[in-house]
Amino acid sequence: MDIAKLSIAELRKLNKRIETELKKRDDSAKRDLLKKMQRLAAEHGLSIDDVVGKTAAPSKPRSPSAAKSAGKPKGKKIVVAPKYRNPDDASMTWTGRGRKPLWVQKWLDDGKVVDELLIR
Repeated sequence: MDIAKLSIAELRKLNKRIETELKKRDDSAKRDLLKKMQRLAAEHGLSIDDVVGKTAAPSKPRSPSAAKSAGKPKGKKIVVAPKYRNPDDASMTWTGRGRKPLWVQKWLDDGKVVDELLIR
């Protein structure tokens, strides 16, 4: 087949067929590899979950924007218990995450250790 002699419409049709075939082969290769990995894990008395920590199944590739938001909670805030308390004002606490509150920074600037503020 001399692709130089094909029209644009024929090239697009051929390109579509190539993309479809590549996807089928990729999916087939992933399934085959997963079966081999499951078989190998079973030979060692393990499940694939034991080896990789979650079910490994062929999945659709994600767009970069979907990959960024995949790990973020959807509409729910994660509540973390406070780890540090201001000794001068017990109502002021800090989880130890994010930016240090001013009272923690002042404590450190005074040469004191943050572990002294731990809630016990």
